[in-house]
Amino acid sequence: MSETIDLISAAFAKTETGQQEIQQRSLGLSPMVRRILVLVDGQRCGRDLATFATGSDIAAILGELVDKGCIQARQREMPEKSDRRVVGAVAETPSAAREADTFLTRLPPAAERTAAQNEMARNFMINTVNTIFGQHTRLSLIESIAHASGTDGLRQAFLGWKEAMTENRAGSKRLPEFMGKLVAVL
Repeated sequence: MSETIDLISAAFAKTETGQQEIQQRSLGLSPMVRRILVLVDGQRCGRDLATFATGSDIAAILGELVDKGCIQARQREMPEKSDRRVVGAVAETPSAAREADTFLTRLPPAAERTAAQNEMARNFMINTVNTIFGQHTRLSLIESIAHASGTDGLRQAFLGWKEAMTENRAGSKRLPEFMGKLVAVL
């Protein structure tokens, strides 16, 4: 059942079974799994809950809770299809897409960037992801940044990086600062 849910992006809510488990402790959940169950509030997604499970595999924990019927994925509200466009695997609203496009068009031509600048941009994006979200989270984003080929590849990875930062409270507050530093090397 949990195989069909994006355990990192989905928001979760407790089921009746989950509510009963908090009261009765009848399923024998480990302390970490129980802690995550208690923190599930219908608003937090797996990515948000990962900050409370440092050193643990949040996907495995959420999968266990889903499989035991303690939590269920909630539908996240998305803009109407006509109000979004897909860039890679990231759905963006037109204003967010325009903002990212504006940032990218302000950058010097990719051919002017050196390998050293590409490496600095790559390291900066990976370090900010690890700082904002914690180590061992957002691994697919980190992999896409790490495996990006050249300046053009890093600029494509930037779109996912920016979207991730925008979705996080601390990341969105620091995004202008981060983008100001990133413009020097991207």
